Amino acid sequence: MTDQAPPKRVGIVFSGGPAPGANAVISAAATAFRRGGTEVIGFMHGYSGLVEYDRATRPLVEGKDYIVFHARDLQGLRNERGIVIGTSRANPGKKVKGRADLADADKTAPLRRVVRGLQDLGIDALVSIGGDDTLKTANFLYELQNVQPEGQRVRVVHVPKTIDNDYRGIDFTFGFFTAVDVMAKELLNLRADAKATRSYFVVETMGRKAGWLSYGVAIAGEAHMVVGVEDVVGDLAKEEETRDETTGSTRREMRLDVDALADRIVDLVLAREAADKHYGTIVLAEGLAELLPESHLRGVARDEHGHVSLGKIDAGKLLAKLSSDRFEARMGRAKKLVGVQLGYESRCAAPHAFDVMLGCQLGLGAHRAIVERGLDGHMVSVAGQLELRFVPFADLVHPETLTTEVRFIERASDFHRLATTLETQLPVR
Repeated sequence: MTDQAPPKRVGIVFSGGPAPGANAVISAAATAFRRGGTEVIGFMHGYSGLVEYDRATRPLVEGKDYIVFHARDLQGLRNERGIVIGTSRANPGKKVKGRADLADADKTAPLRRVVRGLQDLGIDALVSIGGDDTLKTANFLYELQNVQPEGQRVRVVHVPKTIDNDYRGIDFTFGFFTAVDVMAKELLNLRADAKATRSYFVVETMGRKAGWLSYGVAIAGEAHMVVGVEDVVGDLAKEEETRDETTGSTRREMRLDVDALADRIVDLVLAREAADKHYGTIVLAEGLAELLPESHLRGVARDEHGHVSLGKIDAGKLLAKLSSDRFEARMGRAKKLVGVQLGYESRCAAPHAFDVMLGCQLGLGAHRAIVERGLDGHMVSVAGQLELRFVPFADLVHPETLTTEVRFIERASDFHRLATTLETQLPVR
């Protein structure tokens, strides 16, 4: 316990893509704070209002930029779909590229507007909910107040969120299992379709950086092959020289060899035909799109955080077409392969009981971190049987670049072996 006075007013902000269980986090946190006499503010649509704050010309408006939570707002909320306070990808730390930038008034101006907005609303502590980019923003707000202290300090505690499950510092993120279940059921439908029509579906699932979702969907959805970003090694990888359009400099990077992957898919089709099986499903992680040769990425739009718009690339359709063409060239006959994207339909699905429990524990953990432990600059985590852990931002963020690291699937891990053992075994080429 801490001797620090309990906060009078706490803010909650949700940023980035939706995830099942979001409302469980918000509901549990808000309920715990309110029961202790703390007023709870929910900021609408991420940082979009706070980043524009100006005391004279752009004040924060209740009902538009934020809401005050009352008991009626929380009744039955933890199992609700969506996000009661909405979300956005507004990025107040967009210009900050390293620790040195925290002393730069221009680069930190949006962050300072956020801090001033929180202070002027009387916010004592902020509960940030979001992915690794939102964690970076939470750390920026924490560090900025160390470098440029001004006014009352706003403590910052972060709750990790991503259906991708690629988060360091926590075993599983809320929403992951719900997303896997939703997409696995879709994959089973496609499997039945493929069997009926003697065809193949090449299914691209969400998972920008790591293959956790694609592997989970492949296991639960009984796919015949799965390829994640972690699998771009050996014959699937090739070195390519890329040019930075801003600086003009060049560098060599490992990229996905799309021809080799198409050949592997053709090998799968032929191996299954040899066993008198003329259908199948193949799962690809959408993050493979970022590893495509540069020729496939030119002109593709990027978001506030600099990420390629993966949905517009449609790697599933691309690989389905390449594989179909290579099959016909090799065998002299056609084979139907259809590319499908899965992901958005899972982000606001009704949460699994496990994700509700996990979300509630993380929301309660945010309350305990702030009220019971008086923490600042920490992420709430769980381990084992939902035992709470509190991880300092310093353990998750690079000390100089202030960037976060993605948690990839280790190729030698039991989880990786689980999926690859269950898929169709191909003959060694």
